[in-house]
Amino acid sequence: MKNNSGRFMDTKNYAEVLIDGKIYTLGGTEDEHYLQRVASYINEKTAQLKRQDGFTRQSEEYQAVMISLNIADDYFKAIDRAAVSERQRDDMERESYGLKHELVTTQMRLEDAVRNLDEKKAELDRVKKELDRACEEILRLKAVQAAIGAAGVSQGPKGRDGGQR
Repeated sequence: MKNNSGRFMDTKNYAEVLIDGKIYTLGGTEDEHYLQRVASYINEKTAQLKRQDGFTRQSEEYQAVMISLNIADDYFKAIDRAAVSERQRDDMERESYGLKHELVTTQMRLEDAVRNLDEKKAELDRVKKELDRACEEILRLKAVQAAIGAAGVSQGPKGRDGGQR
């Protein structure tokens, strides 16, 4: 027997197990708990079949074959479930890889967008400062213009000889 990880072990373990009312000594590389679990499974299958009408009226050979066939059926169904699970796992790994790739791509786009936004904010700040300077210059020029206009009104119109009227 192989151990639970599928490798052959060097030491052989023995366990006395009860199968269908009889004591057997099982030997294998697995620990005693595992050997007891195997025997328990066989007992469950045997009990399950014995509960069916007419099963116990069959010959012992027939009963043994039916128990073996039911265990083989469970085994092949387990192999099929394992294969389906492996395919699902592979599909999920591929999907996970795709999602990770998409996440990295999205993060890169986000970083570019944030960098672009920061550049646009800096440009906006620069334009606002230019606008503020331009507004200040306009206000200064209006003030100068107003002062010139006020100075011209207060002197009044001058005649041809330069005197006042």
